[in-house]
Amino acid sequence: MQLATLCYIRNHGRTLMLHRNARPDDIHAGKWNGLGGKLDPGESPEECVTREVREESGLDISDPELKGILTFPGFNKDVDWYVFVYTVHTFHGAIGECPEGCLEWVDDARIPSLNLWEGDRIFLKWLEGDRFFSGKFTYDDGRLVDHSVVFH
Repeated sequence: MQLATLCYIRNHGRTLMLHRNARPDDIHAGKWNGLGGKLDPGESPEECVTREVREESGLDISDPELKGILTFPGFNKDVDWYVFVYTVHTFHGAIGECPEGCLEWVDDARIPSLNLWEGDRIFLKWLEGDRFFSGKFTYDDGRLVDHSVVFH
């Protein structure tokens, strides 16, 4: 099992997105994602999301809002991923270079047209609501084959 975070930084109708184009061996190569990554041992999800955003963007975030949890069974080499999903509206600093790819402020209306994982098109809509979600997305060879959600 792999624990991770995913963060969508939002500002005036735009979201900071990461185009994962730096490493061809990246499982996310060519896809657009929010920022985030794996929890380090002993780290809370909030500590992880704060650290990962700083490492990937140079931004310091405040008040990350936990919107839900996503489960991806067998997503990478038969490892189940559990991802804590956050939104952030308060941040400071300047965007720097990202080792994972290119960062871009994307108009929210344009996000569905990006090269996203199929499941992202589904759960990104859930970020707008005020109900906590627990979603499960099953992929087979990079294709979404099933998904479910429970809202709380």
